[in-house]
Amino acid sequence: MLSALANALKTPDLRKKLLFTLGILVLFRLGSTIPTPNVNMARIDQCLAAATTGDRAGIYNIVNLFSGGALLQLTIFALGIMPYITSSIILQLLTVVIPRLEALKKEGASGQAKITEYTRYLTLVLAVLNASAYVTMARTGQLLPGCDGVLYSDELFALIVMILIMTAGTVVIMWMGELITDRGVGNGMSIMIFTQIAASFPAGMWSIKQGHQGITGWVLFFVVLGLGLLVMLGIIWVEQGQRRIPVQYAKRMVGRRLVGGSTTYIPLKVNQSGVIPVIFASSIMYLPVLYATFRPEGAISEWINANFSGTGMYSWTYSLLQFVLIIAFCYFYVSITFNPEEVSDNMKKYGGFIPGIRAGKPTERYLAYVLSRLTAPGSLYLAVIALIPTIAFMAVGAQQNFPFGGTSILIIVGVGLDTVKKIESQLQQRNCEGFLK
Repeated sequence: MLSALANALKTPDLRKKLLFTLGILVLFRLGSTIPTPNVNMARIDQCLAAATTGDRAGIYNIVNLFSGGALLQLTIFALGIMPYITSSIILQLLTVVIPRLEALKKEGASGQAKITEYTRYLTLVLAVLNASAYVTMARTGQLLPGCDGVLYSDELFALIVMILIMTAGTVVIMWMGELITDRGVGNGMSIMIFTQIAASFPAGMWSIKQGHQGITGWVLFFVVLGLGLLVMLGIIWVEQGQRRIPVQYAKRMVGRRLVGGSTTYIPLKVNQSGVIPVIFASSIMYLPVLYATFRPEGAISEWINANFSGTGMYSWTYSLLQFVLIIAFCYFYVSITFNPEEVSDNMKKYGGFIPGIRAGKPTERYLAYVLSRLTAPGSLYLAVIALIPTIAFMAVGAQQNFPFGGTSILIIVGVGLDTVKKIESQLQQRNCEGFLK
């Protein structure tokens, strides 16, 4: 594999793309460490040290998951790529509801360019709202509860400058992600999420060792590392699994030529929905915590704080609800991204059929049946992976710094596989061995 990597670096075009991608990622991580004006970094560090070792550490790890530690430090790239990801998901869901967006999606490249433009506008709106919310929480001491003096000044002008800089940081991140997609290797947005999550892995692993004295710390360190690698292998095995439905195209006359007669297949992945259901479920589970943060009085808030924050996040109540939500969102997302009726109509239009299945409604029912059978184990797989932090907490009590969380490891493995496949496809044009043997 090292020799294949050396061959990749020897290829001028691919080497230029790899170096360009690495340069953008270096700038991205640099911006994630530069604080926004008016932020007292010394006070932030004190508050973070107290917060990440207390009962609410799990909440702060979730908040920092997609920002690589930049959000709670209020850096210029504090919002990260999440406003863009959120707007992309919203637009994708709206294409099912709004006929105009559905028509744009079917127009091809021109329609997709228009949807991308709408996504950028929505990203800007979400960035302004998120920046305003976080700056307000920092001013009132709610970003890190019990921690005041995070900002040097509470004047309106200073707060507006912070909001504008954080919003501009999101726009710059969006631009850099599109640059990676156009001129680099892989999907820019996915690679930037990968970078943010991977940036927290070394500190998370080392903190596990630091949490235990002597030889016990090193033993636990290597045990967690070994289990994490095994989980990654399992995820790779499932993510690569697919059900291939054969499709035969009948021969037909087009003018004076006989065309068709080819055989292909429809690849249906076991995990057809990716990591989106886990992100949806995590977002929904965080809403009660926000309610309890802004309205701490009352029996409802006390129950939420006991079961949805701190060590309560690793209780059976929280885990069971998250398990059910992931399965429900998995079925929901698959139903809106793969339409058996549309696939069946397209096959019938171009003379395709599944051997042994009649075209039309029987094909539609067959595709829906197969998809439902695949979604069941796929959703269970996602739900079990998402419960890894809970299992780690119950086993060794290491949930606060456990780096192999469900969402993070799914994203890292998925993005890594996708990027390697794209490098492989480019290498195969020049080298028979490719990137992977």
